[in-house]
Amino acid sequence: MKKEITYLDSVHRDGKIWGFTLLALILAFPLVLCIVFEAVPEWKAFGRAVLSVLPMYWAVGIIEIFTYIPMLGAGGSYLSFVTGNISNLKLPCALDAMEKANVKANSEEGEIISTIAIAVSSIVTTLIVAVGVILMMVSNLGTVLESEILKPAFDQLLPALFGGLAVVFVSKNWKMSIIPMVLMLALFIFTPLTSGEVGIMAPVGVIITLITSRIMYKKGLL
Repeated sequence: MKKEITYLDSVHRDGKIWGFTLLALILAFPLVLCIVFEAVPEWKAFGRAVLSVLPMYWAVGIIEIFTYIPMLGAGGSYLSFVTGNISNLKLPCALDAMEKANVKANSEEGEIISTIAIAVSSIVTTLIVAVGVILMMVSNLGTVLESEILKPAFDQLLPALFGGLAVVFVSKNWKMSIIPMVLMLALFIFTPLTSGEVGIMAPVGVIITLITSRIMYKKGLL
């Protein structure tokens, strides 16, 4: 008797297909460049460069798997890792959509809502980027967007986005949020971080929250 394919089965099947397809495309690009320009990298220098950055990316990748998947669900996670920009765009979109629909990520409803929200955000982002590229090619939009007058506004986009989400989630779990917020604020204030290091702070913050919340729960504080 043929086994019935469930929704999650199809999600994992399609997610693996697109994930490996993306991996092949990423690896194909430098390979094609080498073939077209008949250029081969110096393997010793390449190996030293890879060894200097690879441990950080492996660590970030493992951390993101354990932190993002419980919040995004299976379908949302596959789609997010394929399209990218998770912490700045996909995660806020998915969390806000599930909050509005009053569902959890580990439920069937949350799984679908999260996937739809991330898919829509990916489509909208692609369309906006395409329109922006076209406008910059046919007009002086790039000069306008890079002007000093608009720079302060663009600098506040991400703080405004996460600030709005924080109001919702912190107000519901204020006890749980105190220790992570204090630790992360202290880290950012007293430790200068590069743009690459800032990217791993979201997963680190999630781990800190999980550990402290578990301790507080065991002590009966939650």
